[in-house]
Amino acid sequence: MTPMRYLPKSPSDREALLKAIGARSINDLFASIPAEYRLERDLKVPRQMAESEIVDWFRERSRENGDGYATFLGAGAYYHAEISQGTLQSIFEFQTMICELTGMEVANASMYDGSTAAAEAVMMAVRLTGRRSAVVANSLHPEYREVLATYAHHQSLPVTATSFTDTARVNLKELEKLITQETACLLVQSPNFFGTIEDIAAIAEIAHKQGAMLVVSIAEAVSLGIVEPPRQADIIAMEAQSFGVPLGFGGPYCGVIATREQYVRQMPGRLVGQTSDKNGKRGFVLTLATREQHIRREKATSNICTNQALVALMVNIFMTIYGKVGLRELAKQNLAKANYAAQQFGKHARVLFPGAPRFNEFVVQTTEDPYAINSRILGHKIVGGLPLKKFYPELGNAALWCCTELTTRTSIDTAVGMVAESERSVKSAKQEADVQEVTR
Repeated sequence: MTPMRYLPKSPSDREALLKAIGARSINDLFASIPAEYRLERDLKVPRQMAESEIVDWFRERSRENGDGYATFLGAGAYYHAEISQGTLQSIFEFQTMICELTGMEVANASMYDGSTAAAEAVMMAVRLTGRRSAVVANSLHPEYREVLATYAHHQSLPVTATSFTDTARVNLKELEKLITQETACLLVQSPNFFGTIEDIAAIAEIAHKQGAMLVVSIAEAVSLGIVEPPRQADIIAMEAQSFGVPLGFGGPYCGVIATREQYVRQMPGRLVGQTSDKNGKRGFVLTLATREQHIRREKATSNICTNQALVALMVNIFMTIYGKVGLRELAKQNLAKANYAAQQFGKHARVLFPGAPRFNEFVVQTTEDPYAINSRILGHKIVGGLPLKKFYPELGNAALWCCTELTTRTSIDTAVGMVAESERSVKSAKQEADVQEVTR
């Protein structure tokens, strides 16, 4: 029997199910059905399509329908109030799967986004340790650092940045000097802003030696399909948007904080728990809510009122559909495509930060300004890498490129070809200028 794309059961899952009911194979399972009623051939349907192809197909069909019409049609479909138990159960399942994914013991019912989750995690560490300073890796997403700076300014919290090495990893020697017994926490990102995977075990040892907490930010949740979760962390702040949440006009996002059970009362947001009613029937309740509209303001852990329950539901569905095997396969596709792209770019330009493991992002340094290259690539309906001059001027004409499961080999080869053409043009222009200089 061919595995079904939208049934989150791997071949090993099916074998376990068959074994539990005493069947040796799928054919044994259906043996009680008379042979004349069993279909022994493939269905006469079009070949299977990738998810991206299916989305394109439905978009084409949608164009056949009326769009942008005002409607007065009676007997239609109308608003239906939410069913609280269904909502609470979904959040409970979301928390459970986030814990399985991150290796933590508790997770909240979502935050606004990954940047505020990281900042809130730092504030949480300050409350837990009673210390009043923090160290942050310079390889943390620059916009995350900006959000943290806003939080820290109004909390009068000194934040010191630590540099990265030529492999884009945190500078461990510098870290040992910066973290002291006054440091509440160290905040790092892995995979970091440059796509490099940090040595979390070594970083945790340095932080914990001084009694500081380790906060790990994960901006790309899909990486956990193949990258070992940072179990040595005390708090994990994650962005779960890449789990099936489409972007439009800057959002929506879905932040998460996961931590150890002993720290749960200082965790911002909400926590849904499972219980039983007087008849023993399973039910779900809001177990913990540490926001200011639920408890006395001076006892609140955060003034963030926004949680992303609807987006968390989308993330929940994504995790349920993919399962452990599917998520690993998704992560492997990201990794393989990024490796291929980096190798191809490396034939014509310089790929920075070699020598350290990375996930689906990498940095390419070109001779020409990446803004100019991106402008030409856009003509091929391809959005190029993110120029890094704004955040890291010392990297020169560097851009951060990313490959996901939706990136095709054709688009990679086209982008590489444009960069190669750019490098050849710049080199040719330089040679011509050198000749003219000599002839003068």
